Amino acid sequence: MSEQTTLPKQQQTMPGTTPEMKPVPDHGEKSYRGSGRLAGKRAIITGGDSGIGRAVAIAFAREGADVLIAYLCEHGDAKETARWVEQEGRKCVLLPGEIQEPAHCRKIVDEAVAKLGGIDILVNNAAHQATFKDIQDISDEEWDLTFKVNIHAMFYLTKAAVRHMNKGGAIINTASINADFPNPTLLAYATTKGAIQNFTAGLAQLLAEKGIRANAVAPGPVWTPLIPSTMPPDTVAKFGSNVPMKRPAQPAELATAFVMLADPLSSFTSGATVPVTGGKPFL
Repeated sequence: MSEQTTLPKQQQTMPGTTPEMKPVPDHGEKSYRGSGRLAGKRAIITGGDSGIGRAVAIAFAREGADVLIAYLCEHGDAKETARWVEQEGRKCVLLPGEIQEPAHCRKIVDEAVAKLGGIDILVNNAAHQATFKDIQDISDEEWDLTFKVNIHAMFYLTKAAVRHMNKGGAIINTASINADFPNPTLLAYATTKGAIQNFTAGLAQLLAEKGIRANAVAPGPVWTPLIPSTMPPDTVAKFGSNVPMKRPAQPAELATAFVMLADPLSSFTSGATVPVTGGKPFL
């Protein structure tokens, strides 16, 4: 999917799985080449079972990092991610559960400390979205769930992780082009992505004296299980056609931005948002 393309109409039940996607996304399994930029680092990646999270896990492992993958319930996808990480001789801890629960967020951090020996990098990537054409169709429970998964969990995880991070630590949050160009049918999701932008900018200032950096990556359209499991088939078929490159990104095309922000050489980069949008300007 490196050129303009039309995707086949398809739909899955939430949260979706990778093998059912047509075409199956590219997470860099055969293309990403590491160079030791994260040697000896320990990373938590939420939503690391598939999509952007899997691509980041593979890239981090090939750069020398051990990872803990937090995910909801997609056990098959998570095990496949772990297989790729372990092929690089790196440790991969899998931890399913609801990150909307504060206690589970703290458990994720505790498990990383216990099984990886510490935390150097936190990637807040997991997200919930659903499509609605009318605000009346968005239930109170749906609105609440979106904020719990996308914003509240980020706060709980960051608060818990910072206690274990030393100078040089890095926090990377997944924002979205929706932060500046909100899709009206993704009202709740887009609103949380705007909040992530502000959370990241404020957090960077708050943690600067500790020597911990906070940045965000803002993807445009990316071909992940979230798309066929949260959008109608006709929308899926046109997904990504609204950006200049006329296609969605493959998850592998996001991985380099996360590696750059995690790299200790990016020691003066904090409070930044890196847009990966297929040519669409980011305000």
